[in-house]
Amino acid sequence: MTRAVIGEDEALLREALVDALARAWPELVIVAACEDGASALEAIAEHRPDVAFLDIRMPGLTGLEVAAAALDACPATQIVFVTAYDQYAIDAFETGAVDYLLKPVAGERLERTVERVKARIASGAGTDAALAPLLAKLVATLPKAAVSEPAKWLTASSGSTTRLILVDDVVYFRADNKYTVVVTAKGEALLRKPIKDLLVVLDPGCFRQIHRSTIVNLRAIDSIVRDDTGKGTLKLRDRPETLTVSQPFMALFRSQ
Repeated sequence: MTRAVIGEDEALLREALVDALARAWPELVIVAACEDGASALEAIAEHRPDVAFLDIRMPGLTGLEVAAAALDACPATQIVFVTAYDQYAIDAFETGAVDYLLKPVAGERLERTVERVKARIASGAGTDAALAPLLAKLVATLPKAAVSEPAKWLTASSGSTTRLILVDDVVYFRADNKYTVVVTAKGEALLRKPIKDLLVVLDPGCFRQIHRSTIVNLRAIDSIVRDDTGKGTLKLRDRPETLTVSQPFMALFRSQ
């Protein structure tokens, strides 16, 4: 059985890719179709799929970051990038380490990609070791998206009180069903939006996702210790609790 993980944040494009793969590769089993990079990375680590189709641009972890961490989490997984940037993807494809699909995905192009991925899987070839430096190069050359200024403050509730919390004061965010708990050195409050929506407004240079349900302020970290299972324990400067860095996310910290 050949298994796949899909990482694509746009629901319509994700569903279209699932449908297109069903036609081009009927025997392929899609074990997870994820709407963000963190979920895709954890799905790769959990399911150890034969192939992952990753949108290059996703909130939080990009497809490039997921691919880099997947080199540790499951080096046998073949990577196919899904992108709107032609030349950007061609540079990656020419190394032979990965394949790519341009949006919108064309049926004939997908069929050629499927045949190449099948051949790589049949040969037992893992993801090329050249992928890591290639990803670093592509990160530098990716056209910058038009983004607004990162959020400076957030409105959260604490009981019947509404609080204005400076983003710089946040130690970490923790998912709580459809909402998010905001943790500062002084206490907690509830933010009425899911954690995935925060990834769009936070400064990626200051905040790092360490788990599907946790985002930490890098300036609030005192130390990280890796255990025998590959997970990390993160000690905070101004909070007594420790946070767990799930095993696939540890690779992202080593690349800092």
